[in-house]
Amino acid sequence: MKINPEEITSIIKDQIERFEAEAKVEEVGTVLEAGDGIARVYGLDNCMASEMVEFEGGVYGMALNLEEDTLGVVVLGDYLKIREGMTVKRTGRVLEVPVGEELIGRVVNPLGIPVDGMGPIKTDLTRPVESPAPGIADRQPVDVPMQTGLKAVDSMIPIGRGQRELIIGDRGTGKTAIAVDAIINQRDSGMRCFFVAIGKKASTVAQMVEKLRESGAMEWTTVIVASADDPAPLQYIAPYSGAAMAEYFMYDRGKETLVIYDDLSKQAQAYRQLALLLRRPPGREAYPGDVFYLHSRLLERAAKLSEAKGGGSLTALPIIETQGGDVSAYIPTNVISITDGQIYLQPDLFFAGVRPAINVGISVSRVGGKAQVKAMRQVAGSLRLDLAQYRELEAFAQLGTDLDKSTQAQLDRGERMVELLKQPQFMPMPVENQVVSIYAGAKGFLDRIDVEHVQRFETELLDMMQAKHPDVLSGIREGGKLTDEIESKLKAALEAFTESFK
Repeated sequence: MKINPEEITSIIKDQIERFEAEAKVEEVGTVLEAGDGIARVYGLDNCMASEMVEFEGGVYGMALNLEEDTLGVVVLGDYLKIREGMTVKRTGRVLEVPVGEELIGRVVNPLGIPVDGMGPIKTDLTRPVESPAPGIADRQPVDVPMQTGLKAVDSMIPIGRGQRELIIGDRGTGKTAIAVDAIINQRDSGMRCFFVAIGKKASTVAQMVEKLRESGAMEWTTVIVASADDPAPLQYIAPYSGAAMAEYFMYDRGKETLVIYDDLSKQAQAYRQLALLLRRPPGREAYPGDVFYLHSRLLERAAKLSEAKGGGSLTALPIIETQGGDVSAYIPTNVISITDGQIYLQPDLFFAGVRPAINVGISVSRVGGKAQVKAMRQVAGSLRLDLAQYRELEAFAQLGTDLDKSTQAQLDRGERMVELLKQPQFMPMPVENQVVSIYAGAKGFLDRIDVEHVQRFETELLDMMQAKHPDVLSGIREGGKLTDEIESKLKAALEAFTESFK
C-alpha cells in the first residue's frame, strides 16, 4: 500500500487548525489540620466566602473563615475521612442546592441529596443556599389568609401569606403538631410546603413523613432533614436550603409557599459549635456575636412579592424551643423580635388537655385581622380578649370567693369556648366549619350545654349543617363573609338544633 505524503500533511494541518489549546487551571490547597467537622486549609488564596471546596475523596466543604494565611472550612459530610496533608481544590461555586418540581414529595438532606430511597432527583435547576431578601419595593402588604385549619389559630392569631409567625414553647407541647396540621390543611390551596427538620431524631422525622403520606400531604410537600446524628454544618445550612427550594417557586413560578423551620434553637446550637471550633470570639451564652444575623437573614427572606415580581409568597413558621417556659432567654427574644408575632404554647394547658395549648395572653399576630377571612373576623372579633379575661377570672375563682352572676356567666362561657377550641391532631377544619362553631359559642348557643357535651354538640352540629344547610356553608366559603341572609339562616338552624340536642 502506497502512502501519499500530501494526504498525511493535509490531515496533520487539519488537526492543528482544529486543536483548541485549553489549559485547565485548578487552584489547589492543603489541609493543615482537621477534626470535629472543621478543616484548616492553606493555599487557596482567592477563595470566596461560602464557596464550596472539594477535598480529596469527593467530600465537600464550605469556606466560612477567610483568614490572612489560612481558610477555616466546615466539612459538609463525613469529616473523619479528612486527613492532614490532603489536597483541597476550589470549585468556583458558592454553596447551592437543586430546586424544582422534582423535589416535591421527596425527603432530602440539606445538600438536596435524596434520603428516602426513591432514586435520584433529576433536575438541572439550582439556587444558591444564601440569597438576599427582597427589598421593600419588591413586596406588597400581607392580606391573604394562610389557613392552618386550627380553630384557635385561625380565629385568634391569624397568619397571612408572606408572614413570619413564631411557634414557641417548651419541649413536648405540640409545636410540630401545629406546623404539620398547617401543611395538611393546604390540600386545595395550591401552596407548596417545605418542612425543615433540624437536630431531630431520624425516627421522629420518619414517623412525621409517614403521617404526611397517610394524609396525602406529601403530594405538595418536601422534607429537608438534618437529623441529630448529622454533622453540625448540615444542621447550620438546613434552613437556608429549605428557603432556597421554596424561593424557586416564589420567584420563578409566582406560587405561594410555606416553610417550617423545626427548630431554630438547634440551628443556633450547631452554629455556636462551628463558631467556637473556628475560634470566633464567644459572646452571651457562648453564642457568637452574629447569631442574631443568623436568623434575621433567614427570616427576612419570607415575603409577599409585588405583582410586578409575580405575586408569589413565602410564609415562614419558625419554631423555637424554650426551657422552663423562659421566653426571655437569648435566642427566643432574638427570634421574637424578628418575626411578626408568636404562638406561645404553655405546658400547663397542654397537660390539662387543652390542645392546641395556646396561651392567648402572650400569643399575638402583628398582621392580625388584615389576614383573616371577613366571616371569621365578624364572629371572632372579641374572642381573644374574652379568653384572656376568662383565664384571669379562672385564677381568681380558684380562691373560692363568691362570684356575682355576670362573673359566673363569663366563667361558664369561657369554659365552653376553651372546650370548643380543642382540636385533635391531624384533623384540620375548613374555614366555613370553624365560623359556624365559633358563631355558636360566641352567640351563647352553648351556654345551656354541659361542658362534657360541647365537642359532641359541635360534631353533630357540623354534620347537620352539611346535610341540611349546605348552602350556608358554601355561602361562607365562597363569599368569605356573613351576610345578613346567611346569618339569619345560620341563627335559625342553630336555634332548631339546640332545641333538639339531647
